[in-house]
Amino acid sequence: MASTLVVVCNRCSGLLLAKSDQKTRRCPHCGSTIALDKAQKLASAQSANEASLILRKLKSEAAFKERGL
Repeated sequence: MASTLVVVCNRCSGLLLAKSDQKTRRCPHCGSTIALDKAQKLASAQSANEASLILRKLKSEAAFKERGL
């Protein structure tokens, strides 16, 4: 079973999920195609649910930094 990655879009810096066995993924934020072997990987999880929780936490932390909290 492939793990799920949290990666950063190299065009818009949006965060997204991708299966580790995928070669490319389309960014849901800007529509660009991301080569996963070249993308910045922030985390890896054994399940999509676990990766989703990590993604939400990272987005929440980013929102706090933007607000200066």
